[in-house]
This record gives sequence, C-alpha cells and structure tokens, in this order.
Amino acid sequence: MSVVGSPVCTPDWLALREPADAAARSAELAALTARRAPAVVRDLGCGSGSMVRWLAPRLSPGGTASPARWVLHDRDPVLLDRALADLPPGVDAQASRGDLTALRAADLAGTSLVTASALLDLLTAEEVDALAAACAGAGCAALLALSVSGEVAISPADPLDAVLAAAFDAHQRRTVDGRRLLGPDAGRVAAEAFARHGMAVETRPSPWRLGAGETALAEEWLRGWVAAAVEQRPDLDREAGGYLRRRLVAAAAGVLRVTVGHVDLLAVPR
Repeated sequence: MSVVGSPVCTPDWLALREPADAAARSAELAALTARRAPAVVRDLGCGSGSMVRWLAPRLSPGGTASPARWVLHDRDPVLLDRALADLPPGVDAQASRGDLTALRAADLAGTSLVTASALLDLLTAEEVDALAAACAGAGCAALLALSVSGEVAISPADPLDAVLAAAFDAHQRRTVDGRRLLGPDAGRVAAEAFARHGMAVETRPSPWRLGAGETALAEEWLRGWVAAAVEQRPDLDREAGGYLRRRLVAAAAGVLRVTVGHVDLLAVPR
C-alpha cells in the first residue's frame, strides 16, 4: 500500500479510493466549470486518470464525452499509461511526463482549465503560489479537488482518535527533502493564493463518507492513517497497535463509520 499523504501513490491505492473520490468531489463546482466550456484541460498529477473519468462527462452538455482536449501530467510513466488506457469514450488526451511544480504561465498558454485531485496537500506554499500565478497569468480556470482538511470523525468514538488525528496532521505538514508540505492547510493556502493573484475563488466541502459499503477502503485508510501518526510520534506505537486492531474488527463487522474531510476549490479569472 501507499501511506496516505505520501508523495507516491500505488495504482492499487488509487483504484481503491476512486469510487469514494467520485462520490465526494463537488458536482456543483464541476457544473460551474462546465459553463465555461473549457477547450483544453490540463490534469496535474493525474495518477491513473480518475479525474478525467469523473470530470470529462460533466463538461459535456450531453453528459457523455467531453469536447475538451486533455493533457495528463504525471511523473510516473506507469500511471500515465494506465490513465491513457482507461479514458472515457470520446475523450481526446495526451500524456505529459515531468515535474508539474515547474509549470509557469507560458507552459499553460492556450489552456482553458487546470485540474488536480488529491494533490495540493502534497505541495508547499511556494509551489501552490506558483501554480496560482501560472493560472492567473495564463488566464485559465483551476478546479482543484480533494485537498485534505484535517477533519476526521470516526464512529464509534475511541479515546485515541484525537491524539492520532493530531499526529497524522503533523505528519502531513512534515518537511520532505527540504520541502514543507501543506497537508491540511492546503485548501486555505490555495484559496488565499488564487485570490491574491486576482482570481475569484469558491470552495466546497468534499468529505469521504465511508460505511459498511466501503470496508476495504476504510481498512486501508486506517492502516495508512495510523502508520503515518506513529511515524510522526513513535511513542504512540504500543497503543496504536491495539487501536488499529479494534478499528479493523469494527470495520469487518460493518459498524465502523469514517468521515475524512476534504475541500474542493474553483478559481476563475475575474
């Protein structure tokens, strides 16, 4: 598995989370985006293509295939191949491999819309500001979905919930190779950055709501959530083992409910 919040995600993890992502993303912001009839869409950190599969039909009046031309950006050639192999019918797309944080306004020339999903929390404040500046400079809109917000609710409650949540949030804000990740601050920082660069910003909550029908995802999320918390605070290791066992038993019994907060953002040129 890939630890939740890691800069690298495995294809299996992306496939497991795709239905929950699709249910969580803001259909309202997608509808507002469709009104702009984007002609060229760049999907940053596209992974295995879940965003194009979700958004492309919503950009078409008939709801079947997007008239837009898509450019899928990712650094992982395996994921790019998977994304291109599983496009919605009628979608025209090409791959672009490289470092998406290096994109500037000139690189976005002719782009109508920049999209991303579950990406902003893995960036730094400087990288998000550069992305906002690039979009504003190119005059293109941005629809950025599923940035973690730090809000986690688990039922039935457990005394360790809050302690692990705080440790996980700290892990999401950790410094990796000299880069301080935004983690749960990403939505706020991005909204401020796009507004600062003169764009109109709207946000909507987009939480995962995991119940008995999403047991496999809840279990995998729990393992990653606890592992990241313990990596941040090794002193939690002994208690965390018992906590995880209790939670996995509840998930297998179908009684566990998990809400994981995210936020979606739409920024458009004024």
